[in-house]
Amino acid sequence: MVEPLSPPAQEEIDSNLFYVKKMMEELEKRIVGQKKLIKRLIMGLLSGGHLLIEGLPGLGKTLAVETLSEIINVEFKRIQFTPDLLPADLIGTMIYNPKNSEFEPRKGPIFSNIILADEINRAPAKVQSALLEAMQEKQVTIGKNTFKLPEIFMVLATQNPIEQEGTYPLPEAEMDRFLMKVVIDYPLKRDEKIILDRISSEMSSPVDAASSRNIKVNKVVVPERIKKIMVLVNKIYVDERIVNYILDIVFATRNPEGYKLELGKYIKYGASPRGSIALLITSKINAFLDGRNFVVPEDVKNVIYDVLRHRIILSFEAEAENITSDEIIRHILGNIEVP
Repeated sequence: MVEPLSPPAQEEIDSNLFYVKKMMEELEKRIVGQKKLIKRLIMGLLSGGHLLIEGLPGLGKTLAVETLSEIINVEFKRIQFTPDLLPADLIGTMIYNPKNSEFEPRKGPIFSNIILADEINRAPAKVQSALLEAMQEKQVTIGKNTFKLPEIFMVLATQNPIEQEGTYPLPEAEMDRFLMKVVIDYPLKRDEKIILDRISSEMSSPVDAASSRNIKVNKVVVPERIKKIMVLVNKIYVDERIVNYILDIVFATRNPEGYKLELGKYIKYGASPRGSIALLITSKINAFLDGRNFVVPEDVKNVIYDVLRHRIILSFEAEAENITSDEIIRHILGNIEVP
């Protein structure tokens, strides 16, 4: 049996949390009213996981991702997914070199630290599948050559929920590789007023007002610090009762009848083991962000919708009755005993 890691000291939690809070402060300079998005970006970064971000246009998704890469001083690439995009446009291809009469690999934009896959559902399945190896194995194969991706590597994909014409549903295998599916909504009225006040007072021209990219942000964390925090987060203590709570939730999505839940007709497939792993990891990070070196049930509840909503495959009956995966998760939470 593998011995659990010793939980980190509270002083170590506090000292490293200082850097994370500085990151959030810098993000909030440009991103107003999207605190949930900012927190989830940090969770993705500290876990080494990938995020699928769904929201209407103009809510700051692209700007938030770009700003994150700027404040941690890593390489960022934005890839606009379109129906005519090819896998080679993403991962690279073999190029003939006439000097030595050999084919040589030319790396694509995937070889960066943070990848923004903008409107990922506009590209066909063969392009989306080119991401699978990179997201799971953190490596890319071009021809006969396999290349490792950077140690800090994160795919942040966006999709527009209202435009379905000319889009391709993401394969279940790819959906499962996203740590979280984050759904963001319009900012509150008071937050949007801050945006309008900023436009009126801080920008020099209407052209500048259209973009918050002109607001200066500072590089507050180096990649080495991120790696140290990732190791620290993994040491957060998780009691066996919390582990069993996570397992009960995930297994209830696969076998609801075993938990006396009448949900079987609404669920085609439940969450995979990746769902259990993602719940454990993100619960640890949520505890860290709250300044604790141990996980409590509220940490699991805080992340569960974003972790599981894309991993529960709904049946035809659920779609016919407009039952969502969020409603199923809510029902499971209300019926599973909390430790």
